[in-house]
Amino acid sequence: MADPKGFLKVQERELPQRRPVAVRIMDWKEVYEDQDRTQLRRQAGRCMDCGVPFCHQGCPLGNLIPEWNDLTWRGEGRQAIERLHATNNFPEFTGRLCPAPCESACVLGINQPPVTIKQVEVSIIDQAFQSGWVQPHPPERLTGKTVAVVGSGPAGLAAAQQLTRAGHTVAVYERDDRIGGLLRYGIPDFKMEKRQIEQRLAQMQAEGTRFRAGVEIGVDISWAELKERYDAVVIATGATVPRELPIPGRDLMGVHFAMDYLVQQNKVVAGDTVPGQIDAHGKHVIVIGGGDTGADCIGTAHRQGALSVTNLAIGYQPPVDRPEHQPWPMTPTVFEVSSAHEEGGERVFLASTVEFLGNEAGEVRALRVAETEYLDGRRVPKSGTEREIPADLVLIAMGFTGPEQDALSDQLRTPFDARGNVTRDAQYATSEPGVFVAGDAGRGQSLIVWAIAEGRAVASAVDRYLEGDTQLPFPVRPTDRGIGL
Repeated sequence: MADPKGFLKVQERELPQRRPVAVRIMDWKEVYEDQDRTQLRRQAGRCMDCGVPFCHQGCPLGNLIPEWNDLTWRGEGRQAIERLHATNNFPEFTGRLCPAPCESACVLGINQPPVTIKQVEVSIIDQAFQSGWVQPHPPERLTGKTVAVVGSGPAGLAAAQQLTRAGHTVAVYERDDRIGGLLRYGIPDFKMEKRQIEQRLAQMQAEGTRFRAGVEIGVDISWAELKERYDAVVIATGATVPRELPIPGRDLMGVHFAMDYLVQQNKVVAGDTVPGQIDAHGKHVIVIGGGDTGADCIGTAHRQGALSVTNLAIGYQPPVDRPEHQPWPMTPTVFEVSSAHEEGGERVFLASTVEFLGNEAGEVRALRVAETEYLDGRRVPKSGTEREIPADLVLIAMGFTGPEQDALSDQLRTPFDARGNVTRDAQYATSEPGVFVAGDAGRGQSLIVWAIAEGRAVASAVDRYLEGDTQLPFPVRPTDRGIGL
């Protein structure tokens, strides 16, 4: 185990410093500074190597957390990345973007701040890339079978890498002009610079995975035609339909979905020219939605030079500490201050948007909001509490309702469940023979760690379908739920 007395000697939780706000909002680089290796090893040494490590249960991937904490404490980075890669294809993504349900389940968290699992994880993979330890693992033999993976987000990439290593010829289709899906265009660079994607794609290409960017399945190639070309098809298109806010004034100029805004700025950071870009410079910006996507919009607006930023959330402000009804090892809903919130702006809770107000030119000028009231379990605007908030730009970041259905329904006749997700069985198979689904397209909007776990699992199911058996791990099933999820 790590230091047997580590959790007794070091009881505080230490994380790397964020770059000063005044500095980091002037660029699009990641907000965190490098962590001192001595501090990192000290934090890894707090791991208790529990008899029953609940961090395993909290992690959908089943990461071998105590093992690579111990190896990090001992300074054995090469062995640590081998243990980390045994369960997680892309720790550089999860280490930066996952909300770390493993830390909520950490046994040390019962009476101390939990181990900094997520930071140890990202330090392991960053050191591995810097040291040249991340090498291609091409298959020893080819099976002669072909697989099409539609969607190049974390679920699609994980499925593709596993299937390629199993010996199948895999092509990943992406309708955007670059590979990466949500990782590429939904995540701002200040949370994850895109070099993290490029270095992993280089490994996958060297292993034999083929990438087809700028090809939209259902338009450029029909789903039926794709199914005829390949021995198996994996649907990993994500949950891309945004949740609408159907209130008066929704059609005013200046009211946009969050993802439209984030995609454009990510393209600009990548060096593209975006005509008519949605720009927050010199504007009063309101972001509706208190989740991660809303925070991404806040950080982006700060860097674009917004005059003011207001974040509206319809519910109560969560408590700072774990609430009693969400005891350990559940993942609690607590008040968090992300790097974007730290950079400025106002957060308003119990705020129900009633109406978008416009000027004579048809542009949004303000929002009419009211205090949220709970009646019979419903959240409604409280009468008599209406007020106006100035707004030149409004971004709707209320989550997503599921995958786009038209092409799948028309061309494959794929059924959907009551939540709008592609229906599948315990083996990730749809009703169409040879067609499988993984990630948010089948699960609904979820965490990146679930997407990778399902990508690995669907690869196992596809390999078994093609070969009659499989040596690939099958970590989760569609009905599985992590603690607190």
